[in-house]
Amino acid sequence: MTLKRLISGLCLALTLSGCIQDEALNVEAAIDGCTGSDVQLAIINKLGTEKSIAVYISKSADLSRQELKFTLSEGSTLQPNETLPGDTETTYDFSTQNPRYFTVTSEDGSNAPVYAINVIPAELPTSFHFESLMDNRTDYHILYEYDPGVDGESSKVLQWASGNPGFKLTGMAGSPIEYPTVQIAEGKSGKAIKLETKDTGSFGDRVGMPIAAGNLFVGSFDINNAVGDPLGSTLFGYPFTQRPLRLTGYYKYKSGGTSLDVQGNSTDEADKGDIYAVLYETDNNTFTLDGDLFPLDGPINPNIALLARIPDLKETDEWTPFDLPFEPQNGLTVTDADLAAGKYKLAVAFSSSIKGAYFIGAVGSTLWIDEVNIVCE
Repeated sequence: MTLKRLISGLCLALTLSGCIQDEALNVEAAIDGCTGSDVQLAIINKLGTEKSIAVYISKSADLSRQELKFTLSEGSTLQPNETLPGDTETTYDFSTQNPRYFTVTSEDGSNAPVYAINVIPAELPTSFHFESLMDNRTDYHILYEYDPGVDGESSKVLQWASGNPGFKLTGMAGSPIEYPTVQIAEGKSGKAIKLETKDTGSFGDRVGMPIAAGNLFVGSFDINNAVGDPLGSTLFGYPFTQRPLRLTGYYKYKSGGTSLDVQGNSTDEADKGDIYAVLYETDNNTFTLDGDLFPLDGPINPNIALLARIPDLKETDEWTPFDLPFEPQNGLTVTDADLAAGKYKLAVAFSSSIKGAYFIGAVGSTLWIDEVNIVCE
């Protein structure tokens, strides 16, 4: 090789290397999401120069130890503008400063916007209308409820959880409306939710999860456990200080036929949906029931104090009302003192397949839900 060719080759390599390096550095610096063990809803404002996040948490949560997990634009980093003595690697102290200010720095260092993050204690709502979708998510629908407090009352907020993040792993959905849990326009009043049991394809066959039931519940979904511990990935409930009496609302249902087990064998039972709510005891704010609260064999979870559950969900193509009383369970007594002390959590859940948590059901089973209320004392 001549010296001239060698020099030309080195110059070309350096040029290409410089281009690749430039392309790899992202100029974006933004917070796209915020979650945490106490977070019920995070409303993000990324427009203009005054960027902010309103983080709604349970009013019984500890402001001095708030776990906040941020989803950032690719390659960017986040740091609090001031580190407080109560901060740790995973939590931040909002007890003495609220809001606090955080700087997001882009991968290339050229962009560093400041976000004002305000942590707001709130209550779980008791009326659910399924009208609102988070606008920072395009892969699948994430529903939320928001009722701002007036005259000194706490805001009532909830970000609904579902198994949609787990279904994304299957690669079976080409658009948001092809996921098991979606919002629809034709509800009993305004919009509603549609929950449909879906085939998980070759991915599901490999991991022993042949179906994914459409579900929606009060709680959170841990995507990190979706395959290794699917029951543990479903975390039910948020703190609740009222005494629930009845669960009411409207539904439609169509069964997909005979349920199949995880091996694809017939169970000789027609699939049916499920509607329920539980109030359960908790020693502290971090304790949460997982997806095994109604085992296939054996009694229900011993922490459940009150249960409202539809006894036999029938097929119907018309909006049909349900009115389910909360009934005592496990010999437990719900006291006013324990309610006031925040020793209970409430979970509300809907599923297109009653045994969907164990991957037993029928593809095509579909449950529609709208205008749900928790009637309290």
